Amino acid sequence: MGILILLVPVTLLLTGCAVGAWYWACRNRQFDDLDSPAYKMLLDDHQEKKESI
Repeated sequence: MGILILLVPVTLLLTGCAVGAWYWACRNRQFDDLDSPAYKMLLDDHQEKKESI
């Protein structure tokens, strides 16, 4: 039972950090565009390679 004195505050601290990180990410608009990065790898980049030659 003595370990609970350590584990409960540590759990609350880690949970608070996770909630704080999620809140910060939402306020800084990190979740606004979730689709564009997935489409970027499908774009044809032959134009860029020809210009660099």
